[in-house]
Amino acid sequence: MLNKGLKDKESERIDNVLKTLLSFVFVPKFWNIEDTSVIDNHLTNLGLTTEVIITSSQNELLDLLQRLKFDWSQQEQFADFLIAISKENPFCLVEKAIAIYENIQKETKTFSFGISTKIALAKAN
Repeated sequence: MLNKGLKDKESERIDNVLKTLLSFVFVPKFWNIEDTSVIDNHLTNLGLTTEVIITSSQNELLDLLQRLKFDWSQQEQFADFLIAISKENPFCLVEKAIAIYENIQKETKTFSFGISTKIALAKAN
C-alpha cells in the first residue's frame, strides 16, 4: 500500500506541473534564455528542460516520459503542451507531439477519437 501512496503522490505532482505548463498564456517569441526560463523552471520539476525536449529524438522523448513515470493522460497533456508552445517555436516540437499521441493510441490498445482528432489537427498545421 505504501507504494500506491507514493505513486499517487508522484502522479499528482506531475499532474500539477503539467496543469501549470498548460495554463501559460505566454509563448516564448524568440526562444532565448529569458523567454524560456519561466517554462524551464517548471519543466525542471519534471526532470526536463526545453533543451532536452528540443535536442531529444522522438523515441528518446517517448522513453524519457516513460522513465519519468508519465501515465497516458499525462503524456497526452505533455503533447498538448508541446503543441501550445510550438506556435512561435523555431524547433519541430509538433512532430514530437504527434509521436506521443500516436504512441498513446498504439500502446493503450484503445482507440480515442480525441487523440485521433489532435493528431489530425497537428498534421494539418
